[in-house]
Order: sequence, then structure tokens, then C-alpha cells
Amino acid sequence: MTKNISIADLQGLLDQGGVNLVDVREADEFAAGHVPGAVNLPLSEFAGRYTELAADKPYHIICQMGGRSAQACAFLDAQGYDVTNVDGGTVAWTGNLEK
Repeated sequence: MTKNISIADLQGLLDQGGVNLVDVREADEFAAGHVPGAVNLPLSEFAGRYTELAADKPYHIICQMGGRSAQACAFLDAQGYDVTNVDGGTVAWTGNLEK
């Protein structure tokens, strides 16, 4: 079962530090603006690259609105990863986006 977190709760966690945030949007979307601290691992490359993520760390997964991140979470959960889907995605982010 995939866990979910609101964008507001994610902001609180990011303020505390230590969050592994993965943005699964495509590289051009990521480059146009992303939540500070996020790393990019596009969903289109996921099957071949997910092992770049450490299996012993928890991850928060984000996309534009929540659909692609939900798919990535379901995939990673099936592989035994500890993942949390960010509801609302970057569209719901109220802070500044990094470029």
C-alpha cells in the first residue's frame, strides 16, 4: 500500500531536512522548475534506472500533479522500496521552484 503526503506536509519535512525527494517528470519539465532539493529520475527511464535509488532509504516521489508519481510509487513499492507519493505535485507547491 502506497503512502501519501500533502504538499504542505512535504514542505514541513523539507524544512527539517533529510528528505529524499525524487521528481519523476521528464528532464525538460524538471529543468523548467522543480521543488528545491529534488533529484530527477524520469518515469520514462524508471525501469532501467530505479536501482540507482538505495533500497534501504525512504523516498518521497513527486511529479506535476500526482499521476506519474503514483505509478512510480506502485512500481517501487512492488520492488520493496519505502515510498511516499506527494499528492498534488509541483502544481500545488506554493514556494519558489528551482531551475
